[in-house]
Amino acid sequence: MTGRVFSLCLWFLALASLLQGSEAIQEAVPREFRGAWVASVYNLDWPSRPGLPVEEQKRELCVLLDEAKALNLNAIILQVRPAADALYESPYEPWSYYLTGKMGKAPEPFYDPLAYAVEQAHLRCLELHAWINPYRARAGLDYAASPDHVLKRHPEWIRTYRNLQWLDPGLPEVQEHVLKVVKDIVRRYDIDGLHIDDYFYPYPLYDKAKKKLEFPDEKTYRSYRDKGGTLGKDDWRRDNVNAMVKGMYETIRKEKPWVKFGVSPFGIWKPGVPAGTMAYVDACEHLYADSRRWLQEGWLDYCAPQLYWSRDSKLQPFEPLLTWWALQNSKSRHLWPGIASERVGAQRRPDEMVGQIMLTRLRLESGGHIHWNMKPLLNNHLGLGTLLKKKVYEQPALVPESPWMVPDKQPVPSFIAGKKVESGQWRVSWVMAPESLPPFCWIWREKQEGVWTFQILPGTVRSFSQNGAGVSEIQIAAVDRYGRISSWQKVEVAPWQAQTTR
Repeated sequence: MTGRVFSLCLWFLALASLLQGSEAIQEAVPREFRGAWVASVYNLDWPSRPGLPVEEQKRELCVLLDEAKALNLNAIILQVRPAADALYESPYEPWSYYLTGKMGKAPEPFYDPLAYAVEQAHLRCLELHAWINPYRARAGLDYAASPDHVLKRHPEWIRTYRNLQWLDPGLPEVQEHVLKVVKDIVRRYDIDGLHIDDYFYPYPLYDKAKKKLEFPDEKTYRSYRDKGGTLGKDDWRRDNVNAMVKGMYETIRKEKPWVKFGVSPFGIWKPGVPAGTMAYVDACEHLYADSRRWLQEGWLDYCAPQLYWSRDSKLQPFEPLLTWWALQNSKSRHLWPGIASERVGAQRRPDEMVGQIMLTRLRLESGGHIHWNMKPLLNNHLGLGTLLKKKVYEQPALVPESPWMVPDKQPVPSFIAGKKVESGQWRVSWVMAPESLPPFCWIWREKQEGVWTFQILPGTVRSFSQNGAGVSEIQIAAVDRYGRISSWQKVEVAPWQAQTTR
């Protein structure tokens, strides 16, 4: 089936689903993952420079989150471990140079940036995904490593690849260390997702004769073979990365089953796939990242292939690549492609981003996208933010449900709601049922002149006030950490009532 025919089929199916009934359309709450990456490496997004005063760090972060909320985004993917360091209080790795200007130095006055980011994001009904780089130890910057950094503590783990210093993926000790870091983050922080990007084995480097430089892991491979290993070097490297990805997924699921695990691989699995596609790197053969397998094995909850090319690209066209990824998604995991908002400029108009988002909506198993990166949205570069809000983000959206993540017999949140009228306003308050887990957020919707409008409220809220003029009906529902919505609790316009709903 060609990509164009496949797109038309999906479009007609989506339309049929929407047209099942006018009441369903009126009451529908949109579902779409709308994320943005916030990079700390090289101080690309946040903080704006190393050693920024704590209050300014907090202010910058809140401005960023406020803009995400204003644009009707619903998720931020925050880089908290760019190079075996930490933008949080880690028992295993030192404070990041990108945060304080000196590796190993804690913020003064002290605060935990990841805990603060989670708290502030949730107050704005934004998911917060912690983004880590598993293998990068240092990326060419000439800052001093602290005594507790892996470069000093375990130099035997490090492989120098020209200007990069990399943790050797073939060492079992490296995998154990990274999984320990993952478990610690998931256990101690109320994050909504744990994320890794496209850096596995490093992108290939070349000498002056344009010959590919070999990653220096021959000693590790020989040790593997001496112990009875039978795989060739390329398959062995892929197996190392496969084990890390699977290990992360299993670690997260065991620790907190509601925390999503996401990977954003290079957008082309292999050059020539789909037919006619070209790429400057073979992710499967050079990075040893068999991302199609991870998707088909279900070792992740969302896949965000970096589709950073335009729709009219001759060698890397956006739509055929998106279609190809959709066809690989045999376990119906979330497919939320990365789109390159950073590349909007003379060669790429802002409306290209609108067109790409509309294409993702035609894929019934897509349901979202992630912007690389937050900066052009924050700065409203060439009016990009304004255009997105007008054309595709007119109203808020809930993150799509993740049914495969839900443990058996996990109940949907339940609560008791009631109503009071004070000074001409609706003031509705509610309490959680004793056996219920707190929700991630609430949906408040009201009907005026036969039309429903809605708002998304933080999960910590237990009351809400609204001008009651012209409102004929109010309903409330809870949304849990898996994206499930409880039954709607109707608040009568007449006398105060209360009841339990599930």
